[in-house]
Amino acid sequence: MSIPRLKSYLSIFATVLVLGQAVSAQAAELPDFTQLVEQASPAVVNISTTQKLPDRKVSGQMPDLEGLPPALREFFERGMPQQRSPRGDRQREATSLGSGFIISPDGYILTNNHVIADADEILVRLADRSELKAKLIGTDPRSDVALLKIEGKDLPVLKLGKSQDLKAGQWVVAIGSPFGFDHTVTQGIVSAIGRSLPNENYVPFIQTDVPINPGNSGGPLFNLNGEVVGINSQIYTRSGGFMGVSFAIPIDVAMDVSNQLKSGGKVSRGWLGVVIQEVNKDLAESFGLEKPAGALVAQIQDDGPAAKGGLQVGDVILSMNGQPIIMSADLPHLVGALKAGAKANLEVVREGKRKNVELVVGTIPEEGKESDGLPKSGVESSSNRLGVSVIELTDEQKKTYDLKGGVVIKDVEDGPASLIGLQPGDVITHLNNQAIGSTKEFTEIAKALPKNRSVSMRVLRQGRASFITFKLAE
Repeated sequence: MSIPRLKSYLSIFATVLVLGQAVSAQAAELPDFTQLVEQASPAVVNISTTQKLPDRKVSGQMPDLEGLPPALREFFERGMPQQRSPRGDRQREATSLGSGFIISPDGYILTNNHVIADADEILVRLADRSELKAKLIGTDPRSDVALLKIEGKDLPVLKLGKSQDLKAGQWVVAIGSPFGFDHTVTQGIVSAIGRSLPNENYVPFIQTDVPINPGNSGGPLFNLNGEVVGINSQIYTRSGGFMGVSFAIPIDVAMDVSNQLKSGGKVSRGWLGVVIQEVNKDLAESFGLEKPAGALVAQIQDDGPAAKGGLQVGDVILSMNGQPIIMSADLPHLVGALKAGAKANLEVVREGKRKNVELVVGTIPEEGKESDGLPKSGVESSSNRLGVSVIELTDEQKKTYDLKGGVVIKDVEDGPASLIGLQPGDVITHLNNQAIGSTKEFTEIAKALPKNRSVSMRVLRQGRASFITFKLAE
């Protein structure tokens, strides 16, 4: 064999050796979940609920389930109403499936509120296949957490971790009952922390890529130490199945809710009494901020903690008690974690200057009725370069909607107002960071608006306020 050929063989051998070592090293670094699953599984439970519905005449035939595997046939049969008589009248029952986990030896169980909502009967199936009726201790729809209780002693429990220690990229494991298949194990990583979802203001969700499907709801999310760091709650999907985006309630939030439900049957959260919105690039420019950040105060409830503490409409809240507010959704998370009577020190930007506002946090009230909208009556109208005609607010309107000033849009013509979606009946209270007291003031401010620069406008529509921005061309 020639020397060049020998060198070539040796080079190939060395490459294969290095690759083999790399693969072995990589395999050695991948986590092994077997011990975690063995230790945790006994405390993970399957939850099924039944809700009785009014009887009705059911026409048509039962679907043919013959030929399906036994597990699937049992699963589908459980979701079907039971027949009452040969005539076809059936006692209808709505059923749901979910997961949960035991947090105390005497039988307290955590799950999702939506798993047991409106249930007439809740059954908990343990790892040994025994079934027990559960008592509902309390629920908190705002966080989607529910606390159950079964009779027992010396039951297996899970170790609880600290969700605040989680970081994006860490391995996590879920155990639950997707589609009724008990104790299914899936794994993935933390994709992000502190996620906010629409209409979910009080939970800074953990986002993961752990495969979660219907039936996983309420089950535990573990770190590699076998500690529960979250409750699997929601998925983002367009198809109805898992698409790589799952959300879990942090265990720190869930345990605070659980402790309050256990001790008092309800949950108390901090409240400021404000309506806030995101600060985008144009709003940041109009308020003189260096970059988009913070929570813009669009509305303040009369006699609420914010009003009593001196917060003003148009303030941009940058931090609370030293915690930065990057996205507007960060503020409800921080405020909701406080108890009534706690102090909140807010750093705000007001009229281009930074200042501190200290106020006392209140208790979030029960949800009330929204305003029905603004009357369209008024007095003298005024037109302006925005392409909108406005009229004065009546004294009755000011009193009804707790306004000290503002103007009502009477007509919208072609122009900037039409382009940004203004409508007749909208109330404009601020323009270019200046409060509007009359149609005359509105016209004067509109006349002096800068060109080719973002300008903010505060608009009240059906009782809800928000800031919008626009630019006037040359």
